[in-house]
Amino acid sequence: MPMSARDYTWLFTPGSTFTYESGTAGVIHVADGGDLGLPTGRVVACDPFVYLGAGDIEPFTVTVEPGRYRVEAAMATLTRPDEPSSDKPHHRVAAARLVIRDEPTATWELAVQPGQDLSELGEDEFYGYGVDAGTGGFYDASVDGSFPECEADEGPLWDAFAEHGHAPGPYLVTSPSTGHTLAAFGSGWGDGVYPTWIGRTTTGEVTCFVTDFFVAPDPADVPA
Repeated sequence: MPMSARDYTWLFTPGSTFTYESGTAGVIHVADGGDLGLPTGRVVACDPFVYLGAGDIEPFTVTVEPGRYRVEAAMATLTRPDEPSSDKPHHRVAAARLVIRDEPTATWELAVQPGQDLSELGEDEFYGYGVDAGTGGFYDASVDGSFPECEADEGPLWDAFAEHGHAPGPYLVTSPSTGHTLAAFGSGWGDGVYPTWIGRTTTGEVTCFVTDFFVAPDPADVPA
């Protein structure tokens, strides 16, 4: 069977804690990433430094009503018991969430692009997006070509990270020429492939899109 969703309610609950086998401990807080505009309701998730404007990333097959939706990041603050406290905490984005409805999530499904078939996945496999620049993001499909200022190490996307010492965000980035927005954030430990999950209410309404960066272990896998 494909990979199962983890407990994302726990992951987005401020104060949730975990400990790695190495002894490093983590505590979660939720960071506000602003309200993202979705003019068409077709959601794209990708590494924006690599794929924004390339035109080769398909939106997910599940769409939502056009509008503005809150972006949040589950931030893990990591500490080691044998290290003194620091005025520069070690932060990692454990997961990023695009909130469609502030309602409880009853079920989860893997977000897929056209042509992706869940029945073709093997045990614990998943569809996800590749990260090559240590960054993830959400934006509307219509926005893909709306950031002409973003090229290589130039433009508002680069500036958002550079102006904050390349902290992981999250950041709401606006194109000065078009006014369109995208949400960007560090991708956990960096490059890799990461799945996005779609939450639904008991009646099937979409609650959120969540990209998991595999920073926090699943609490079900942690010995009591």
